Amino acid sequence: MPASREASAAGAEKIRLRRHSGKVWTKPFVAAILAIVVLGIVSLFTGVYDIRGQEDGWEMFFITRVPRTAALMLTGAAMSMSGLVMQLITQNRMVEPTTTGTIEWAGLGLICVYLVVPAPTLVMRMTGAIAFSFVGTMIFFFFLRKVRLRSSLIVPIIGMMLGAVVSAVSTFVSLVFRMSQSVETWFVGSFAPVQVGRYEYLWLIVAVSICIFVYADRLTLAGLGEDVATSLGVNYNRIIIVGTAIISFAVGLVVSVIGNVPFLGLIVPNVVSMYRGDDLRGNLPWVCLVGMGTITLSDIISRTIIMPFEVPVSLILGTAGAVVFIIILLRQRKRT
Repeated sequence: MPASREASAAGAEKIRLRRHSGKVWTKPFVAAILAIVVLGIVSLFTGVYDIRGQEDGWEMFFITRVPRTAALMLTGAAMSMSGLVMQLITQNRMVEPTTTGTIEWAGLGLICVYLVVPAPTLVMRMTGAIAFSFVGTMIFFFFLRKVRLRSSLIVPIIGMMLGAVVSAVSTFVSLVFRMSQSVETWFVGSFAPVQVGRYEYLWLIVAVSICIFVYADRLTLAGLGEDVATSLGVNYNRIIIVGTAIISFAVGLVVSVIGNVPFLGLIVPNVVSMYRGDDLRGNLPWVCLVGMGTITLSDIISRTIIMPFEVPVSLILGTAGAVVFIIILLRQRKRT
């Protein structure tokens, strides 16, 4: 009991200090905003189509370039925040939607929707992806609570194994029903098809950001462990469900509109935490900005590396994310 009380007091003091410290509008933060604005402008004027030399150039600018840049910003914020919340709930730095099978569950949801409705609307696809993401993430958390973990490295391994099983099921179903081309398209994260009328639902990510900020302190307490959170009067299971719902909603939106965006939720929260510590409320604006900047820069590279063609942004993020993932694994191994 004394140890539990000390932990509870430490947790409460931690939250209190976080509320009164960590100014957001600092010079580095303003500089980061300016950098994101510059990247956004570069993204708007990057592409093969000559918007200044063609008669319909500016019309195409607002049909394709503006929606693509907005989708980049919203997707970067969504996946980065999802990774941050998931790492906090699981108390593990190597966890994010890519390493927990959440992306694969969302893809399975899309396949099931197409099996039931041959030509589903975007809302139907989103609903299926969100529902399956929620169920899959809860199954992942169930495994974590039932398995004794001797090392934090086991957590992403369990997630990737679960994701591989779900991916195998998706592949089998797609082959049986001759949907392999559609599945490949969904799992290649690319912003090339984004245009007016095909991305607007991503603005719901703003509501996701507000929800995370509102539940920031309770999610932080949940990250301290079930015993500490319960002793401080927080319903631990309810917060886990809320956090899972937020993650599933964001991932379902992105997967149904854009496709697979790997490792963004791993890279950004780890980089931000490395410099700012573990403060969800204070780190959230930084995570959003860094996520926006990372995916926008990756998309600019994907459009220019082999012009006039472009590679999927998931290829750039996957390569960079794999390197960061290995570095985190090596650092974690040295600590243990």
